[in-house]
Amino acid sequence: MSANQSPTGQQPTATYDSAFLKACRREPVPHTPVWFMRQAGRSLPEYLKVREGIPMLESCMRPELVAEITLQPVRRHGVDAAIYFSDIVVPLKAIGIDLDIKPGVGPVIANPIRTRADLAQLRDLTPEDVTYVTEAFGLLTRELGATPLIGFAGAPFTLASYLVEGGPSRNHEHTKALMYGDPQLWADLLDRLADITAAFLKVQIEAGASAVQLFDSWVGALSPADYRRSVLPASRKVFEAVSGYGVPRVHFGVGTGELLGLLGEAGADVVGVDWRVPLDEAARRVGPGKALQGNLDPAVLFAGREAVEAKTREVLDAAAGLEGHVFNLGHGVLPTTDPDALTRLVEYVHTQTAR
Repeated sequence: MSANQSPTGQQPTATYDSAFLKACRREPVPHTPVWFMRQAGRSLPEYLKVREGIPMLESCMRPELVAEITLQPVRRHGVDAAIYFSDIVVPLKAIGIDLDIKPGVGPVIANPIRTRADLAQLRDLTPEDVTYVTEAFGLLTRELGATPLIGFAGAPFTLASYLVEGGPSRNHEHTKALMYGDPQLWADLLDRLADITAAFLKVQIEAGASAVQLFDSWVGALSPADYRRSVLPASRKVFEAVSGYGVPRVHFGVGTGELLGLLGEAGADVVGVDWRVPLDEAARRVGPGKALQGNLDPAVLFAGREAVEAKTREVLDAAAGLEGHVFNLGHGVLPTTDPDALTRLVEYVHTQTAR
């Protein structure tokens, strides 16, 4: 049973009529729902306090700490959805990949995947590998009540780029060399990552996630033709694997203006849009039958209140004709963002869009 549906003859769960899930389903909403990518952490002093001295990956494996961090922005900002506090490399760590998240750098892989023999590092993920996820979701769903909880995972391409490069990359040269130079090995790598990602999302949905978001952070580095040929099959496999649960599936990538239609084609119910493409134009590129999420530039929050409200108004105006709209930033909250600016932004969107 999903967090949104219930057995035949019973009423839907508490989150079903939330503004967030209504918008994802393209139904009328009482106000435009708001949540922020990276709202759980980084910019919040209470987050920095509870995580002090605890490495990132370890913090993702402590259920009570995960629950506290996930709840902090809901308490402070009054957002319409919580997003589970974790990292996209957690499932890779859970299956035994030798990696670490280094402060100021990001995920670093000890033994990059470059050959067919290296694929042996990627075994199947089981629920027993991530019992801390199930425990944390249990704590959170009890606490959140009618507020939806979003689960998430990294998309196969982005996970592959970390695994092949050995860490973050500006040009993805090793990734593209493998993709172009050994297309069969590349396809097998992404297919295996699709299975791992799908298993990780299933754990979250079965533990109570109301929706899931697939982050393809680096896929904007590809052309539409390369995406369709070399990435779309794996992303589609992930979305199809969780389609039977009935939870909204959100897809987001950075710099993906040229790929928006393909992101929807992969199987998303909601397509996330970064700040580079206005939402009305994004809707034209995506086509009918999808809700959109986005897309205020995170840097706008460093301007004065009037400027923030003016730019927010532009986003809301561009979204006026959409079938469904979830307000978000066009990428994650920047670390030095004033938390009060986020709180004011939530209040402004709710006030301006009250029906």
